[in-house]
This record gives sequence, C-alpha cells and structure tokens, in this order.
Amino acid sequence: MGAAASKGRPPLVFLDSNVIFSGLHSPGGAPGTILELMLDGRIEVVVSSQILEEVVRTFSKKLPQALPALREFLLNSPMSVVSDPEPGDCRRWTGALSTGDASIMAAAVRAESDFLVTGDSHFLKNDSLLKSGLSICSPAQLLDILERRKS
Repeated sequence: MGAAASKGRPPLVFLDSNVIFSGLHSPGGAPGTILELMLDGRIEVVVSSQILEEVVRTFSKKLPQALPALREFLLNSPMSVVSDPEPGDCRRWTGALSTGDASIMAAAVRAESDFLVTGDSHFLKNDSLLKSGLSICSPAQLLDILERRKS
C-alpha cells in the first residue's frame, strides 16, 4: 500500500480519465461518489498531466458545453497533479500495456498510490500488473473496499 494509507491518512487514489469524466457527467454513479469522497476529504486523489489532458479532450469531443464547468471543477478540486513519467519509467509496463496506458501505470506507481481506479479493462483484467504493489480496481470495487474498511 502507498504511503497515505500506512500513515492513517485517507487512501491515495490515482484516477483514470474515464472515472473523472463519468463522475462529472453522471454524478449519481460510483465515479461521482468517488469525486464526492475526494471533495469531502475522505480520499486523496492524484492524477497525471496526461490524465488531465485526456479529460479535457474527452469533454471537448463529447460535452463541449461543459468545458467551463470542468475548468471550474479542476481549478477548485483538491486533487494533486503529478508530472508525466519519463519514458524509462514506462518501460516496465510497455510489455503488458499500450504506450499511453503504460504511462498511466508508471505515474500511478510513482505517485505511491494505494489504488488505481479505472473503468478500462486493459488494467482491470491484466494479471501482470499485480506486481505493481497497488490495487487496481473499478470505481464500484473501490467503494466496496472503502465500505469494508469502515466496518
């Protein structure tokens, strides 16, 4: 587990762009709940520059009218942004993932995240990523894990 959970602080969660898009587009689902948990300070969220670029690109294509609200959210959210990893940091993951996904994986590991939360099956169904030391899960799975920890 990453540094955050081991020190009694909220879990450090690296969000994939699809979780952020879904959470803002459909706030009633699991991704929206994750964003609420971030805003309430119950989890810490980290993303990479690449993730932010993907979110903006997706909103530009699918919901251009929502770009001002996205900008407002990003400017006011407590999420941390880490720089994109160097190509050398991604090599460990390029055999198991595409170049873009390897970069996301490397950023999540470098950020010492406890969780990588994604809706992308390239991550969720890839057993070779288990050696990363972080938990890779869907938004619903993260909520289940967090609920069990409360009990």
